[in-house]
Amino acid sequence: MSVTIGVDVGGTKIAAGAVSDEGEMLAYVRKPTPAGDPDSVVRVITECVAELEKSYEVVSIGIGAAGFVDAARKSVVFAPNLAWRNEPLAVRVSERTGRTVVVENDANAAAWAEFKFGAAAGTKSAIIVTVGTGIGGGVIINDELLRGSHGFATEIGHIGLVPEGKLCGCGLKGCWEAYASGNALVRTAREFATESPTVAARLLELAGGTPEGISGIMVTQAAQEGDPLSIKCFEQIGHYMGKGMADLAAVLDPEMFVLAGGVCEAGDLLLDPTRRSLADSLTASSFRPAIPVGVATLGNEAGIIGAADLARR
Repeated sequence: MSVTIGVDVGGTKIAAGAVSDEGEMLAYVRKPTPAGDPDSVVRVITECVAELEKSYEVVSIGIGAAGFVDAARKSVVFAPNLAWRNEPLAVRVSERTGRTVVVENDANAAAWAEFKFGAAAGTKSAIIVTVGTGIGGGVIINDELLRGSHGFATEIGHIGLVPEGKLCGCGLKGCWEAYASGNALVRTAREFATESPTVAARLLELAGGTPEGISGIMVTQAAQEGDPLSIKCFEQIGHYMGKGMADLAAVLDPEMFVLAGGVCEAGDLLLDPTRRSLADSLTASSFRPAIPVGVATLGNEAGIIGAADLARR
């Protein structure tokens, strides 16, 4: 049986899978990432491919990598968590495997999977927003993945949402992810707990008595229990999430938004205020269809499935 292999290269693990034309994961391999050594990363990717080749006829290989991938989809220009600087990854893996190799940004790959086989299947234009420690995602317009002139497009977490606002991890102020990410949720909860410890009693109980001990999981747990302050934290994050999505909609006019990532496990605690804020902030909302907001369905397999399908194309 012929398949395409998708590889998801992260800072701690390299995961690879044999993927059918229909986007089904048929086999899976996972190995630790030797993050400090580019040669070893290529070796481990090759080992994963060789293991999958024992059972399947491999047509091509797609690699999803966290970082800036060039317009030709061959080199990783910069990766924040790996020792890649202008790394010719496609050529190096192709030389070792004898297969055609395509490299794509990992968020783009996961977004493509949700567009083709997941929550946005059947649409022609969708924006997938990954809400984790930061905000990432991908944009598909008229069945084409938006990559930009250099391949660096859709770093959507760093659109300027609040002028001269909170400092973002990228060094700029007011970025979207500084207000609507997992880190933003935790920071908001800690600020509330510092200012009003009595009101934050449940959160502080879970955190061992100190605001610094509050985690995103704790905020979610307390909100699910009905804790008013924790619910307020999600409402604030959802407010900014919807505003950022409305800004994207004003430029790109998607058919659908899909939220992915760990923070989305909170479900309606995040979705409800996000949907309200998007509707309230959408330009000319009275004269255009509402934009639905769904939740990703492919989970951790999305990056592998998307990379494989992009290589197949």
